[in-house]
Amino acid sequence: MDFVISIDLKAALPLYRQVYAQLRQAILSGRLTSGKKLPSTRSLAQLLSVSRATVTQSYEMLLSEGYLETIVGSGTFVCRQLPDELLNTTPIPAKSQLADSLIPLSTYGDSLSDQAFLRIPEAEVEISFSYGRPAFDRFPIDLWRKLLFRHCRFSRYVLDYTYDSMGYQPLREAIADYLSRSRAVKCEPEQIIIVGGSQQGLDLITRILIDRGDWIAVEEPGYLGARRAFLAQGASLFPISVDQSGLIVSSLTTDIIPNIKLVYVTPSHQFPTGATLSLSRRLELLAWAHKSGTMIIEDDYDSEYRYGERPIPALQGLDQANSTIYVGTFSKVLFPALRLGYLVLPQNLVHIFARAKWLADRQCSLLEQYALTDFITEGHLERHIRRMRSLYDQRRQTLVQSLFSYFGDKIEILGENAGMHLMVKINTKLSDDNIVQLAALAGVSIGAAYPQYLKHSPGGEFILGYAELDEQKIQEGVRRLAQVILI
Repeated sequence: MDFVISIDLKAALPLYRQVYAQLRQAILSGRLTSGKKLPSTRSLAQLLSVSRATVTQSYEMLLSEGYLETIVGSGTFVCRQLPDELLNTTPIPAKSQLADSLIPLSTYGDSLSDQAFLRIPEAEVEISFSYGRPAFDRFPIDLWRKLLFRHCRFSRYVLDYTYDSMGYQPLREAIADYLSRSRAVKCEPEQIIIVGGSQQGLDLITRILIDRGDWIAVEEPGYLGARRAFLAQGASLFPISVDQSGLIVSSLTTDIIPNIKLVYVTPSHQFPTGATLSLSRRLELLAWAHKSGTMIIEDDYDSEYRYGERPIPALQGLDQANSTIYVGTFSKVLFPALRLGYLVLPQNLVHIFARAKWLADRQCSLLEQYALTDFITEGHLERHIRRMRSLYDQRRQTLVQSLFSYFGDKIEILGENAGMHLMVKINTKLSDDNIVQLAALAGVSIGAAYPQYLKHSPGGEFILGYAELDEQKIQEGVRRLAQVILI
């Protein structure tokens, strides 16, 4: 041997991996040149005082990766086909920034380089008023496990491709029946396409209907996730203000408005303010969309949770001109890791969206679609929603009472008696970022509302989620907030 192989019997790395790594490095560095004959496995094993199986396993790994070749009757050699440029390449240091700077990005990729696009994980806090998270401990996980096991055990089809990119037909039938009863949505199963959560639905809508530079009207303030999806596709955004009755539709008819291709709304529970789009404005919006040829995206993310009254019927159910795409999700009513949502499409768009979905990811998980179908058709979904509606109502009342108790007239609660979060306005001289930082120091996480504004935020507004917090934590969290804010 032209080099020494050293074996460390105390190292965590297995012996065969140590032999493999040192032979590989010797080849790459040129110490073992192309065509060089290696000792037999028996000879090298004796030289290193290891078992022959150890050396054999090392040789087999190098053979499979193309570093070695065998010639029957002659032995094992360093592969003659190794390119010289591979052997002579100087590795770039791992910490070098050069590689990053030389990678060309598309316009879409470049748009994602803005750190504001990213949601930074929260630091560990004792009490988190994070919005959008349901009460995980109240989800019937044993039942869900049973439904998953049912199909794991009896159905081999969950392992295969499906040629229907629109989703499992019985699930679409179950969703159509549920939506018609609970949300007054007008649809057939053939108008529903299953997507990987509402975010994928928004991405598909934008890619299919929007070219770079096209205008989308959005609520101001509005859902940041939707705005980011639109901007990533090169859309131009036109903010439309929101008041206590929802989107101010009259702002869409002014002379300064550009040619709007889409308008994005959350009419049943406006995010983040919590306002409900009034009936008169719903009719006004539908009339404007029909006249202007604009499509409406109705994002119905948590409308199941209205307290003291029935859920508001969907905007789509009032539409007589097929101007509305309805977006729904199971992330809020069940759990976020269940990446299943759905679009209800006008009939003339179904085949285009089905093709786009097939190209995007072929299909959503069949196993979870099967389990969710049973969860809906056997009545578990609506029972779960009823239980959660009662629980969230209690937690919302606790939060409202605690806020008024500790903050008094220093706080204003915005929006309707609905959803899984509420928006508050705090009368204070502290900046929003200062309040978030002070809250974190007190072991409490809250979110400022200003990122949800496309233009200037008035400041002092915060979004408080309460669904996953018990009453004791809600009260303690508000007490700590008051302690650091009211100074």
